[in-house]
Amino acid sequence: MDAQGRGRADDIDPADQWVLNPNTGEYELRLPPSPPQSGVPGPRRPPASDGPPPARGRTDTPGRPRPETPGRAAPPRRRRGAPEEPLPGRRGRRPAKKAAKGKKALLWTGGAMAFVLVAGAGGAYFYIEHLNDNIASVSDDGASTGGFQKDKAINILLIGTDKRTGKGNESYGDSGSVGHADTTILLHVSKDRSNATALSIPRDLIVDVPDCPTTQEDGTQKVIPGTQKARFNTSLGQDGRTPSCTMRTVTELTGVKPDNFMVADFNAVKTLTSAVGGVEVCLGKDIDDPDSHLKLSKGTHTIEGEQALAFVRTRHAVGFGGDLSRIGLQQQFLSALMRKLKSNDTLTSPSKMLDLAEAGTKALTVDSQLDSIGKLKDLGLELGKLNTKNLTFTTTPVIDNPAEKVKTTVVLNESTAPQVFDMIKNDVSFTAVKDKKKKEAAAVAARLKGSKAPASEVRVRILNGGADPGSAQETLSWLQVEEGVTKSENAGNAPAELAKTTLEYAPDQADQARRLADIMGLSGSAMKPGESVQNAQGLPTMTLTLGKDFKGAGASLTAPSKAPEGVQKSTADKVECAE
Repeated sequence: MDAQGRGRADDIDPADQWVLNPNTGEYELRLPPSPPQSGVPGPRRPPASDGPPPARGRTDTPGRPRPETPGRAAPPRRRRGAPEEPLPGRRGRRPAKKAAKGKKALLWTGGAMAFVLVAGAGGAYFYIEHLNDNIASVSDDGASTGGFQKDKAINILLIGTDKRTGKGNESYGDSGSVGHADTTILLHVSKDRSNATALSIPRDLIVDVPDCPTTQEDGTQKVIPGTQKARFNTSLGQDGRTPSCTMRTVTELTGVKPDNFMVADFNAVKTLTSAVGGVEVCLGKDIDDPDSHLKLSKGTHTIEGEQALAFVRTRHAVGFGGDLSRIGLQQQFLSALMRKLKSNDTLTSPSKMLDLAEAGTKALTVDSQLDSIGKLKDLGLELGKLNTKNLTFTTTPVIDNPAEKVKTTVVLNESTAPQVFDMIKNDVSFTAVKDKKKKEAAAVAARLKGSKAPASEVRVRILNGGADPGSAQETLSWLQVEEGVTKSENAGNAPAELAKTTLEYAPDQADQARRLADIMGLSGSAMKPGESVQNAQGLPTMTLTLGKDFKGAGASLTAPSKAPEGVQKSTADKVECAE
């Protein structure tokens, strides 16, 4: 796009024509007035040349289909937004107050600071609509939640493949790779956007890959059989598996169902780092790795392009020389790139932001729920609310595979991994977030404090509101036989399913509620002061509704409040040197 393509004066930098609309909070193209033109723009005239009009100035002719790219499915038609109205009172007047620099930076990027793989796309929302054509998308095959929502926590699955497509990439190792899930990160952003967790999943982790209904390249549907005890990276590429299969595998592994996925190949690292002018990384020792082609001395370096790709591929020269060591290096790299994206050097440079928009949209393959600039903009704005100091990088807790004599794969550390997964499922921050609603949290916690009635005096009816069939009866038997809660009854199924187990009680039943919460391991947030109901004997009783989070009679329902001991983690705002 250029100014001349819109019939305006020469020597105008298009990047300077983007201005903040205070009514919408977004940047829009505003061109200077010129006397020959009316205030309301009319239809553009076709060029005098017999050749095709420039792509950047082209508009679709009604009823004429867009040309399709050979070998690819035609992209879905997208509705264009309504023409923008001139801002009232805009011309000849200065705004009363400028937007704060930090706020303006957020509007420019729309989330570039939140995470690198959404940075380019999130920052591109002000750019012209042709960026939609840069975005490749594939079906989520029903494996996602249906897409992120603004009023809920967000879970994005980020996948880096080892596919060697692209200029210069054929020289890296297995040039014939089908594109396995070489680097996988589950990015969880809290409901209140105050914190986030980036959970790396080792490619050599032994998992059960489930059966995967999959849309093939020719549009046909096929169920690809699952594989027991397979490497995690085979959830993509192997036997024709698509990213939706990796999504299903992550759900089975963690219990967290992703909202969307994004896939990037080798080119993403090269183009994104070049778009921002390189990122600064730190090494605690000299590195000379002939496998990744990385050769750097101890200290800080600014890397981009091929050198950046070599950095994230290095594993033999750092740590213990395995995939887990490489994960730590990649997390350091992503933190460095995020800091560069957040810096004024990037945010205040329209040319860099345009380059980043192009690079980001070309580098990504997204799911079918996230296939336009508008959707990526909305996601980027949500992620842009996050402070990087509250973004924690961590790795799925694993141990060496005990079934192997020569250790080449890993398995879950069953003593710590479930707690990490539960923290993500229950939206618990891995960092201490200062702006949490402390008063509200204290009030919830206070529900557990106070006297507790004897178990024999607790009256409760049990409903199944989304737990496994038979859970209400199982819980009833456990409470009566093992815990002495004899005044309990099975009331069948709840009228609606609940995500979380709840206990509703009247104010005069608080001591009974505290006893039952203590027995079942309920948190204060599960206790809902309300009303009692009458049981079969006509006596006031509490209502316990078993939600989808119910794990079985006797299993505590209290979510962990902090990461287990020994789980390594780092935050995106701190510089760490690779050893």
